[in-house]
Formats: sequence, C-alpha cells, structure tokens
Amino acid sequence: MRRGRVSRCRLLLAMVFSTLGVRASDSALAASADLNFLPPTLPWHGASETLALMPNEPWATPCEASRFVDSPDYESTVEWLWKLTDASDRLEMVSLGKSPQQREIWAVILSTEGAFTAEALRSSRRPLLLAQAGIHSGEIDGKDAGMMLLRDLTVLERYEGLVDGINFVFVPIFSVDAHEHSSEYSRMNQRGPRVQGWRTNARNLNLNRDYTKADTPEMRAMLAALTDYDPDLYVDIHVTDGADYQYDITYGFNGEHGWSPHAARWMTDHLRPAVDRDLTEMGHIPGPLIFVVDGRDITQGSYDWTAGPRFSNGYGDARHLPTILVENHSLKPYRQRVLGTYVFLRSLWELLADQGEELMEATAQDRAARPETIPLSYKMGEAPPPTMLFRAVSEELEISPITGRPEPRWTGRPYQVQIPILAATLPDRVVSIPKAYVVPAAWADLAPLLDLHGIDYEVLDRSRRWKVERDRLPDAEVAEVPFEGHMRVVPGEAEPEVERVEFAPGSLVVPTDQPGGILAALLFEPQSQDSFLQWGFFLEILQRAEYFDNYVMEPMARSMMREDPELAAEFETRLMSDATFAGDARARLDFFYERTPYFDRRWKLYPVGRLLE
Repeated sequence: MRRGRVSRCRLLLAMVFSTLGVRASDSALAASADLNFLPPTLPWHGASETLALMPNEPWATPCEASRFVDSPDYESTVEWLWKLTDASDRLEMVSLGKSPQQREIWAVILSTEGAFTAEALRSSRRPLLLAQAGIHSGEIDGKDAGMMLLRDLTVLERYEGLVDGINFVFVPIFSVDAHEHSSEYSRMNQRGPRVQGWRTNARNLNLNRDYTKADTPEMRAMLAALTDYDPDLYVDIHVTDGADYQYDITYGFNGEHGWSPHAARWMTDHLRPAVDRDLTEMGHIPGPLIFVVDGRDITQGSYDWTAGPRFSNGYGDARHLPTILVENHSLKPYRQRVLGTYVFLRSLWELLADQGEELMEATAQDRAARPETIPLSYKMGEAPPPTMLFRAVSEELEISPITGRPEPRWTGRPYQVQIPILAATLPDRVVSIPKAYVVPAAWADLAPLLDLHGIDYEVLDRSRRWKVERDRLPDAEVAEVPFEGHMRVVPGEAEPEVERVEFAPGSLVVPTDQPGGILAALLFEPQSQDSFLQWGFFLEILQRAEYFDNYVMEPMARSMMREDPELAAEFETRLMSDATFAGDARARLDFFYERTPYFDRRWKLYPVGRLLE
C-alpha cells in the first residue's frame, strides 16, 4: 500500500510536469521541480571558484568529482576521510560516539603539533576551532566544504603559512542516521545537493533542540566532546529556509546583551568585519541571520533573535563557549554555498591564528563574571526599531487559487531596501542568582546531565537541614501535545515559599560561583523556557497522590466553617463570584481539603531549592 501511495504521488507530479511541457522521470523529478517551482537563480561567479579541483584530479572530493551535483553518502564520506587521514600525519580520526542506529560519529582532528587527544588539545597554547556540519543532515554544505579545506591544509599544502596557527576539530556529519535517511525529496526549497538527508534523527528528534535536555546519543556525544576539548570557537553550519534575497552566507551569534557579553563584543568588533571582508573579496554576499517577519513582504522586517540554550548558539552563549550559527541561503546553488562555507571556515582559521588569544581572554572574562541577576528570556522594546539596507530580490504578489490569498513570486531581480530589524534584545523575565541550587536525592539522576554540561556540583554524604526558597506552582499544567519527545510543562506564575528543609544524603548542591553558574540557573529556574522543569523532568510533582472521601470531608468542611468565620466568608465569596466553582461539588469540597493537614503539601511544589544560607 505504501508503494502504491508513492507511485500515485509520482504519477500526479508527472502529470503536473506534463502540463508544464516537461518530461520528468523519477531520477529527474527533483531537478525538474527545482527548474520549474523555485524562484529564478541569481547569476553568480566568484573568485572562490578557483578553490575547487577539477573532477578528474586525484584529491578531488566526491562532491567536486560530481561537479557539486552530489554530496557523498556516509560510507563514501568516511572512506574518503580515512584515505586523507592515512596520507597525512597532521590528521587523525576519532569517534565521538555512536548513533541510535550504531553508526560512528566521526571527528577529524588537524594538528601540526600532534595534539590528537582531548588533554593535548586543552593544554595546547593554540586556539581550538570546532566546526560541525549536518546537525540537520539535509543541510550538509559544511561537510563538503570542510573536506576540501582539510585536503588543502594537508596533502595539497596550499596554506603552509597558516596551518600551524590553530588546532581544528571537524565533525563532517553530526546527525549520521538522518544523513542516511536520504532521498531526492527531502528539502523542496533547497537547491542541491541532488540527494539530501533528513532534519531529524532516527527517533524523529531534532538535535538542534536537544542541547539542554540531551535526550539523544548524538547530543550526549557532542556535549561530552565540548566538555573534554573545550574549544575556543564553536561553529554550527546550517542551510536556511524562507524568502529569496541576495545574501548567500548568513551567520550570527547572541549579542552583547546576552549571557557572554565579552565574547560577543569580540565577535562583533573583530570576527564579523574580517569574515565579511574575506567572503566579499571571494565573490560572496555575507549577511546577518535573517528571519523574515512576513515571507510575502520583506519590507515588514527581520527578527533579531536571541537564541535560548536549546539551540547551539544560545547554548554556547549560556555556557561561555563562543558559538556561531551559520545559515547558508537555500535558494543559492550548491556549488556557491559550499565554496562560500569553505571561505568562511578559512577566514575563521586565519582570524584565530592571528587574534585567537584575544578571544580566549574575552571568554575568560565571561567565565569569571558572577552577575547577581540574569535574564531568562528577552523581548523587543517599544521604541521604533533600527533599520538596515537590505539586499533583497523583488517579488510580485499573485492571488492564489489554492490558498485564496496573495502569494509571492520572486522575479530574480535584485534591489535594495531599508527594512526594520525587530530586535528581541531587552531583558524580559529577570531572576536573582542564589548561592546554590539544592536538588533532592530523589532527583539525583540529573547528575549525569550536569556532568555533560560541565557544571560542578557536590553530592551530600549526610543529611543537611538548610533554609531554602522553593516555588509553588499552583497553575502548572502539562502541554496538550508532546514536543521533541517530552510533555512540556507550562509553569504559570510561582508562589515562592521559604522554609527549612532537610536534604537527604545523595542530594546535589550546585554552586553558582563557577563558570557554569549561568547555565545552571537556566536549567533550574522554573520560569526558564529550557529548564529541566519545563522539559518535563519533574512531571511527578503535578500528580496528586492522596484524595478524600465525600462522606468524611463534607462534615469536616461544615465544622471548619463553624470554627473559622473568615474561612466561611471566603467560601461564600467564592460561591458568589465563581459560577464554575459553585456548580462543581468536588471543587467546593476541595476548597476545604486543601486547607487541612491531610492535603499533600508537596503537590505542585518544585523541589529544587535556592540556598539562602
């Protein structure tokens, strides 16, 4: 039946192509779709084209051998990288771990000083660049660009004056199972490669939503690598969705308003000017991250997003690990995108070799800072937003008989226009950071996650009684549908409660006077969108364990009213003002039950305490 559905789908598409005067076999279907349904391609030629080898040259990558039509599958990629590694004593391949389908997640280490272990890389005085491709494996530009750059830095010896400047860890395919869940029908809005991998892993989880909860073996392997290697710059390479425009390589990072202001300032003042210059000189059009407000009208502006820690760039910001999110433009030809990514990575290499110590100093300042308060989220201000001169592609709106509304048709004609930048950069919900968070022993299974995040903690070897603040969450509820394998919790507003609590042996004490203090706060504060609570790690507290029988509670409630006139008045007021409550016999008894010693005081009480002494 499944094969029949696919065949009918292909038949329908073939009929569409026939109507358009195009003959489309299965093998040509994606190319025909690209020809007929995507906007016109903007003409491009750049100096970076000289970086590619001819298809018949001995060290041409599989992508170059296909003239940038194809990207190699997992097996071919690994085979080519082993061949390269065997040919150069500057390279070594290491496995970071295995995927759910038991594929190795390979990393290639380039070091002319032979620093091929985590300990050697951490102790080296050279800056360390870690770049990953294929966290979304349909967006695989970084893999093919990185393979070319590794070759040129080693066997072809193109950059002998540069190669000694830094150490480099390159992950060609992060989401390896998704890479092999491939076909010509993965990303309909992307020009190449011909066969593309998938966005989510074998369990349908998006790795770029997994940085804090770390459900997947792939992410646990990457977090362990980030802790072990401690890179100075982390690069996550994607391909964007969205509208048509002229920029081919867009990238960004959380700004100086974020959790790592010193590193952000360095990237603003030094990294962006250098990278933009190098890309421009090689014929590319670099730009900031672009998230259009209205896909039908670019003049409505672009969001300036502050990423939260579930995403790579937000996680790096919270962890004080300078991180760049690269989003190549999906409508640009694959050749153009791969060559632009090559130039981008080479530019970072040159910059770190020259100014890496300054970035390391900025990061050290961020890691040494101990702010008293931090934003858990960011919002836009009320003032008129700033604008930028945007390099757009003109569009025409046509009323669609399918959607019934105007839809854009990009013309391929470039132009420039001022657009607003809607910046979510102002602190929204701000919290004070306590001296420590205390996690009861019953939830000590969070310890391995803290280890992955590089957060220090102490395990109590005896009971301790401490004064702590804990949040009661009377309106907390579970979301209606799952998200990324979890039932998310909407906490509602908190009611802080201060009391002395005895914490059993095995409880975790997580001090905030450490480089991981901000990340710890984002994980443990209930109102943080990436807290363990909101990811559903504390679902048990939303479950009531004990109840009452009406035949006992009803006479007890009458007795309580006789003995407490204020309680009786409160009950009568509630009856008069809340019709739903008045019509619910169980809720009326619950009103009294919650005020008895029998009521479970731990229900909806978030158990993690903020240490007050």
